[in-house]
Amino acid sequence: MARTVRDAKLETRAARDRLPTGKTPHWKTLVPGKLHLGYRRKKKDLPGKWLVRHYLGQERYHTAPLGDADDYQDAPDNKDYLTFADAQRMAHEHRVERRLGRGMNVTDAIAEYVKNLRTEREATADHAERTAQKMILPRLGKRKLADLTTELITDWRDDLANEPARLRTKPGEPQKFKARPATKDSQRARCATANRVMGVLKAALNLSFNKGHVQDDLAWRRVKPFKKVHAARPGHLTVAEAKRIINAADRDSGFRNLVHAALLTGCRYGELCALEVRDFQRGKVHIRDSKSGKPRDVVLSDEGTSFFAQVTAGRAGNETMLMNRGRIERERKRRERADNNIAVDDDGRWRTAEQARPMVEACKRAKIAPAVGFHQLRHTWASLAVMNGMPLLVVARNLGHRDTRMVEQHYGHLTESYIDKAVRDSAPTFGFKADRKLATLPR
Repeated sequence: MARTVRDAKLETRAARDRLPTGKTPHWKTLVPGKLHLGYRRKKKDLPGKWLVRHYLGQERYHTAPLGDADDYQDAPDNKDYLTFADAQRMAHEHRVERRLGRGMNVTDAIAEYVKNLRTEREATADHAERTAQKMILPRLGKRKLADLTTELITDWRDDLANEPARLRTKPGEPQKFKARPATKDSQRARCATANRVMGVLKAALNLSFNKGHVQDDLAWRRVKPFKKVHAARPGHLTVAEAKRIINAADRDSGFRNLVHAALLTGCRYGELCALEVRDFQRGKVHIRDSKSGKPRDVVLSDEGTSFFAQVTAGRAGNETMLMNRGRIERERKRRERADNNIAVDDDGRWRTAEQARPMVEACKRAKIAPAVGFHQLRHTWASLAVMNGMPLLVVARNLGHRDTRMVEQHYGHLTESYIDKAVRDSAPTFGFKADRKLATLPR
C-alpha cells in the first residue's frame, strides 16, 4: 500500500472547515504528475466530497468521486464517510475507466480524418479515402485503436512494400496487379508507396489521439518510414518532344489547350481543370483549389501570358477556362438521337481520369515511347525551368511547394552541370598564367 501523505489543510475536520466553500476542489498530489486527491465543499452545513483525479496526458484529466468526507460523522461509526487516510487509500486503488476510444477502430479514425480534410481540401480527402479503402482498411480497418501495436503496424507496412503494384481495375472486378517487385528500383518504388500510405494512416491516428479517442500514440510513433527510397523524378520531355505532343494532342476536344497549359505552368491536372476565365489576370494564373489547400499565383512567361490571353478572350469570368468540348459534343449528339431537346447542362470541366486516353493517343501520334502520363508534363516544366537557371525557390513557389526541399529532392540533380558552369563563368580570377616550361606527366 502507498504511503499516506500528510496535509495540514485536509487531514483534520477543523482544517477543512477553514477552507473556502465553492465548486473548485482543493487538490493534494499523491503521485507527482499522475494522481491527485481532491476535497470540495459547496456549503458549510453539508459534508465535503473526496475526489480522485488521474492525469491522462495532453493536458487532460479524468476526475471521479470517491465519497463523503467525515466532516460531521465519524468514519469508524459510519462506513459511508471517509477520513483523509481512507480517501487516499481509495484514490490509489481507483482505476480510470477507459471509455475514451473504446469501440473506435481504424475505420472510424479514417472516416473522421477524411471528414476533417473535406472542410479545406476536397481533392486530398478523396485521395486519402481511396488510398485507405485499398491499402489500409482491408488489413487494419477492424482493429481497435487501443489494440494497435508497433509490431502490427510494422508488419502491415512491410507486407505493403512487398506486394505488387496495383493496376487500374473496373469497379466490381477483382483487383489486378503488376508483377511482384524483382529489381532494386521496383522494390524502392514499392517502399516509397508504403511510406506515402503510412503517412495517411499516421495522420488519421494522430488526429484521433489529439481528439482524445486513444490514450497513447507510441504504437505508431515508433514505426519509421523506409529510408532513401525516394528517387529523383524520371526523365522529362525535351523541348522538341513537348512541341510534338502539343501538336499531336486533339484540338477539337480541347485537350491540346489542356496539354499546352500544363507545359506552360507546371500545374497539376486537377488545378487546371478547376480554372475559370477570371483566374487569369496580369500575367498570372490564380490557383484557388490546390493540393495543399492554399491558393497561389503561378507567374507566366510571355508565351504563357499570350496563350492564356487567347484562351480567355471574350469569355465570361465564371466560365470554365479549359473545357472538354469533346464530352459536351458527345452528350449533345446522344440527346439528339434520343429525341431529347433539353439543353446539355455541363460546365465542360475535365473530370477525373478523362485525360488518360487522350494522353496515350497524343504520345502515339507524337512518337513518344514509352508513353508518358499527364503528370509528366508538370515534371517537364520543372525540369526545363531548373536547367534554364530558374532559382529553386521560384520553381517551388510556382509548383505550390512550401519550400525547396521537394524541388531539391526530385530535380536537384539537374542543377549540377549548371552549377559547374556558373562557377566557371562567375568565379573571381587573379591573372594566374601557367608556366609553359612545366610539363604535365600522364596519370
